[in-house]
Amino acid sequence: MRTIKAMYRHYYKLLHRTLNPRFGHLFNWADDKFDNSTRYLRRNWQSFGVWGFGLCFFFGGGLLLWAATLQLPDLNSLETRRVEQSVKVFDRTGTVLLFDLHKNMQRTAVPIDSVSVNLQQAILSIEDPEFYTHIGIKPTAIARAIWTNFMQGELLSGQGGSTITQQVIKLTILTSDKSPVRKFKEWILALKMERQLTKDQILELYLNQAPFGGQLYGVEEASMTFFGKHASDLSVPESAYLAAMLPAPTRYSPYGTHVDQLEARKNLVLDKMHEHGAISAEEAETYKAEQVTFAPKRQNGIIAPHFVFYVQQYLEEKYGTEALERGGWRVTTTLDADLQVKAEEIVKRQALANVDKYNATNMAMVATDPHNGQILVMVGSRDYFDEVIPGAYNVATMAPGRQPGSSFKPFAYAQAFAEGYTPETVVFDLPTQFSTACEPSDNYNNTAPCYAPQNYDDAFRGPMTLRYALAGSINVPAVKTIYLAGLQDTLRLAKSMGISTLGDANQYGLTLVLGGGEVTPLDMTNAYGAFANNGLHFEEQSILRIEDSAGNVIEDNTQAPGVQVMPASVAQQISDVLSDNAARASLGENDLFSFPGHEVAVKTGTTNDYRDAWTVGFTPNIAVGAWAGNNDNTPMERRVSGFIIGPAWAEFMRYALTRLPTEPFARAELPTPTKPVLNGIWQIPGQDGLIHDILYWANKTNPQGDGNSIGDSQYKYWEYPVQAWVAANGAAMMGTSTGQEDCFTDPATGQCLADQPSEPPSNRQLLQRNNNGTVPR
Repeated sequence: MRTIKAMYRHYYKLLHRTLNPRFGHLFNWADDKFDNSTRYLRRNWQSFGVWGFGLCFFFGGGLLLWAATLQLPDLNSLETRRVEQSVKVFDRTGTVLLFDLHKNMQRTAVPIDSVSVNLQQAILSIEDPEFYTHIGIKPTAIARAIWTNFMQGELLSGQGGSTITQQVIKLTILTSDKSPVRKFKEWILALKMERQLTKDQILELYLNQAPFGGQLYGVEEASMTFFGKHASDLSVPESAYLAAMLPAPTRYSPYGTHVDQLEARKNLVLDKMHEHGAISAEEAETYKAEQVTFAPKRQNGIIAPHFVFYVQQYLEEKYGTEALERGGWRVTTTLDADLQVKAEEIVKRQALANVDKYNATNMAMVATDPHNGQILVMVGSRDYFDEVIPGAYNVATMAPGRQPGSSFKPFAYAQAFAEGYTPETVVFDLPTQFSTACEPSDNYNNTAPCYAPQNYDDAFRGPMTLRYALAGSINVPAVKTIYLAGLQDTLRLAKSMGISTLGDANQYGLTLVLGGGEVTPLDMTNAYGAFANNGLHFEEQSILRIEDSAGNVIEDNTQAPGVQVMPASVAQQISDVLSDNAARASLGENDLFSFPGHEVAVKTGTTNDYRDAWTVGFTPNIAVGAWAGNNDNTPMERRVSGFIIGPAWAEFMRYALTRLPTEPFARAELPTPTKPVLNGIWQIPGQDGLIHDILYWANKTNPQGDGNSIGDSQYKYWEYPVQAWVAANGAAMMGTSTGQEDCFTDPATGQCLADQPSEPPSNRQLLQRNNNGTVPR
């Protein structure tokens, strides 16, 4: 009591000094009340003690009586227990069953003597190293879990501090709800189980009940599935892999998209085995480096397996494996089963044909609905059950993804249009040095620290509009565009459109616009959907609705909100450019990407080393992305993406268009810029009588405003090749004034200028580099 009063006095004085003295009377009142209370407690402490003891006896007795009523089923009942209700995954119509997560549950019970000691040690080391010494629960672990959950604001979830005995109770007896009552039941039953069964019996139950994803239960079935051998024959590394899968079997599946995380957790298991004396430090390091071969993935009557396991992983991460095992849920997904079947057929056929033609062994395809971000199609490889590539690797979603090549360019052009540049803005496509660490005259030097990118056909076209540069996939204007738009702003726009795998700008520099970052086909496809949907972006959605066995709605995404990530006019300009067949005619792909009666925007991309080929495009009501390459990242034949992946993309798009209504792109009327260079007029002499690139005419950060960028660090680098080009082409390339009444005004001279055509020069005007190499687009 003295201690309590001393603490009170200390804080009383501290508060009294800190707060305004006018509140002093409140402190005096509180002090009097505290003194009265302490005196009363001292005089009546015996009465309080009796009442406190009585209440504790009453509630404690009731608690013990309740605990005594909890019955533990007999051992035979526990051993034959099965998952109560399965989770069924349907397509978007709710009529096509894609997969029953627990149909035909596979479980082979074996005695503990038939389980490798390696596996027992691996599981105990990572799950419950004190299993053979505790009483069924670990009070310190429970207290630590309660404190951690309290600090994280997750009293009914978060860490559980569960022993293996508690996990057996969860797997065999109790429901998966997170209530305090259920948790208390678990503790009581764990104590009872420890009294009724031996430690080996409890461990045997756990080894035969542990879930390993989908319909796999027990270490024997998991061992046969993943390694093709009995649990008694598992090596230390194989055992470490199985133990590593236990917390999240779908996420850590060797057939899934997080193999790197599985590898890291396997190494953690080996470290724990060393820590608890099962193996030496040298053995742990040896086993970490040992290569383990997994058995081929079993086929089990599943539709759209990449998508189904993508959904299952989402469910496990959000709701936990226990909810899936006993929930009896009905999951209605976003998948269009008809489009999925067609996409799988096209991808497999075209990918196999590419093996001999282009040394490209794999292919992936994704389709989303731009109006809501719903995933309509997900084909993660040419065949999920293909043992050669391997097919279970989901290229569509695997982070960090693959380099997108020129299919990334629309993001930079969109940012440029948002800042005031237009599709008719003119820049010069000429050999240009962009690195200020080198001289402007080093405009063919692309060896670090220099940076002088080339075009896919090794040709340079002189002045050209951004429309023709983007549609024709010309590299030098694209690098100029991302510089004008701003690297940081372009990166911010791409991330706001759902590109989740990109880092910061310092990782890429100007190479970002040519596909220097890494993206996933799913992110790219859904991001392009924002162009199709007038700048309104929706997060990717794989699930429409989840209902439990009683019909209660657990999750409903049918009205998911979108975010306006760019002005509608900007998205419409991108759609207009990418659907402009005249502008993209120089690529020679119009026959492939021609869809009579439909407006279809499309962009291709090939990486510099020919490791990735992309085609991504959209109509107002579907976005489709396709990738081709090799899982091991080896190069393909040196061919542009239109040959490698374009045919598969076009074939699927033609089929999809038969299912969708015809809808044209919206096109807003935009005011005509007052600066000629923003509207396609480049043949303008400046005050020095020379033709100049855009930095001479426009303020980089405010192109439609006053000023220019003559003092910019890139100015002399862009001007050097322009002046060389003007000198080579002579006065014939200079513009003249017609004196027309309706005309543009030269901002440098005030001269009235004629409206000059915005088309790029003919082939005779191309400035060719004497080099036989090629650069992808």
